[in-house]
Amino acid sequence: MSSVLYGILWILSRTIGRVCFHFRVVGEVPRTGGFIVAANHASYLDIPLLGCGMQRRAWYLGRSDLFPVPGLRAICQWLGWIPLRTGRLDRDAFSKAVALIKEGKVVVIFPEGSRSQDGRLQPPKPGIGVIVAQTGCPVVPAYLKGTFDVLPSGAKWPRFRPVTVLYGDSLTFPRSGENGESKQFYQEVSRTVMDRIATLGAVESPVRQSSADIRKAE
Repeated sequence: MSSVLYGILWILSRTIGRVCFHFRVVGEVPRTGGFIVAANHASYLDIPLLGCGMQRRAWYLGRSDLFPVPGLRAICQWLGWIPLRTGRLDRDAFSKAVALIKEGKVVVIFPEGSRSQDGRLQPPKPGIGVIVAQTGCPVVPAYLKGTFDVLPSGAKWPRFRPVTVLYGDSLTFPRSGENGESKQFYQEVSRTVMDRIATLGAVESPVRQSSADIRKAE
């Protein structure tokens, strides 16, 4: 039943996107297998527009306070939202994501951890690396172009602006022994993915920016 409702919402989101935001998709995600879709996060519209850009159902890791209303919270979880407690490693949420990927499902994660307040990319969190280390799954980078212009942080109503979702080629990260479980590996995965997201959007990478700041300080 949840798949049926998800499909209806998919069609509704796609229709609204095309009519109101000239929504278009560049690239595609694999049609089979379990993997992560990692995208930038600048608007509440990111989840529905990213989802309707894929021909597959997806599950979404998102902040646990995103849907505080009990009834709405239950419905969103039923549809595929995985509540993620911030500020520390939420083992329960990550375990659910790992289990879904191993079942051949698609899990969406926003490496920045929260919405951008100015539309620019933020430095990534290492959480995505934890999932990759435990599953060995590929990561599909994605860039949502225009969602910040449509509904930036603090806006009450969306504006009619074009939105494009760009999907890149899958990234794989070979694991070998202890290195696959190290913090260094987690950081390498998150930085590589964030850099690829920036390349897709032709915007400045926060990874490169932080590296440049370190060199200047030296």
